[in-house]
Amino acid sequence: MRLAVFSDIHGNLTAFEAAWADFQAAGGADHLWFLGDFAFAGPRPAECIQRVQAIIAEAEADETRKGTVRAIRGNTDRYLVTGQHMAQKPAENADQLAKMVEGLSHINTVALWGIEQLSFDDYAFLSKLPGECDLHAPQFGYIIGYHGTPGDDEGFLTPETDAEAAADALLDREGRLGIGGHIHRQMDRLLPGGWRAVNVGSVGMSFDMPGKAQWGLFTFTEGGLTVDLRAVPYDLEAAVDDLYTVGHPLPAWVGKGLKRSDE
Repeated sequence: MRLAVFSDIHGNLTAFEAAWADFQAAGGADHLWFLGDFAFAGPRPAECIQRVQAIIAEAEADETRKGTVRAIRGNTDRYLVTGQHMAQKPAENADQLAKMVEGLSHINTVALWGIEQLSFDDYAFLSKLPGECDLHAPQFGYIIGYHGTPGDDEGFLTPETDAEAAADALLDREGRLGIGGHIHRQMDRLLPGGWRAVNVGSVGMSFDMPGKAQWGLFTFTEGGLTVDLRAVPYDLEAAVDDLYTVGHPLPAWVGKGLKRSDE
């Protein structure tokens, strides 16, 4: 059995198309998960949502593939639906306050523009997404999919997270393998208690491999597991240019995010 996992497309259709082409070249998969953050920030929010909807619809139209494509919400999907945003720590001085004001202004501007690009059908798709998904792999066990951490789409489980704290994030779930997104970096960790936590990175806005569309392919064979964390080059400059083409309100700010490197 093969499971493909995409996360954090962030409205970057150029990167999504590159990742999808790589997925098809790799031979596809028996199951496909999308772990949220479909639209926020990038130049093509509606197009990315509609592409995912089409992929789901195609699977649902085939009796042999019904239920094999799953999508869940990420934190920025929730922001677009509800108007919320990530809580900020109180500023401790005037400089921090000025940075907070600037950051919130940018986030609100981008979120409002993103919502304006969506049809009600696009919006309704985001509003109805569940928070998690799961799957039983024969001879292997249960796999869970989440955006940040189970029960928290803003939770951070990173390569640097303390091992005990990382294991605690999965404590109230059953399974052997947890797969997430949100941190925009790829990761593969064995945790205390027997969990393996994998992050597939970001299709559209990688923080450790700018210009690469990241996704993951999981192959289950006779109780064993092979994890292939893939990173496919895409035309980063074309994605940045697309921000200007569509009249994005903050193309330089989002373009800086696309080119960000935490390495």
